Amino acid sequence: MITTLPAGVRITSANKCSFCHGSKCCTYVTQHLDTPRSMADFDLLLWQVSHRGVQLYKDEDGWFLLFEAPCAHLQPDGGCAIYERRPQICRDHSNDYCEFDAPSEVSFELYFPDYDALLAYCRKRFKGWDRRRSA
Repeated sequence: MITTLPAGVRITSANKCSFCHGSKCCTYVTQHLDTPRSMADFDLLLWQVSHRGVQLYKDEDGWFLLFEAPCAHLQPDGGCAIYERRPQICRDHSNDYCEFDAPSEVSFELYFPDYDALLAYCRKRFKGWDRRRSA
């Protein structure tokens, strides 16, 4: 998000991307998950967040894996090298309210950036977590 704009410039959906530094929406992929309920579900998630660039969060839409992985077509200036041939999901993406306006993290109800954070949550959620794991 930028704090100052050039004089007389009004941000709109049509020009917003040109003011975005870092092209945040093109630097990650999310995958919706079924709601984890069991220890086995969370054990699998622990394995997944053990990998570099993989995080987990829950927001009003459910549970998601987040993969930090910049798009191969993202140019140094933040533009798209295949803009005219970009995938449909990119065409459908709305920037009406996006990371330019506020970081997506503000809507996270739960956030697990790594193994240790998720393990601490598992230990609180399941009283027998460590006993089961040592068996």
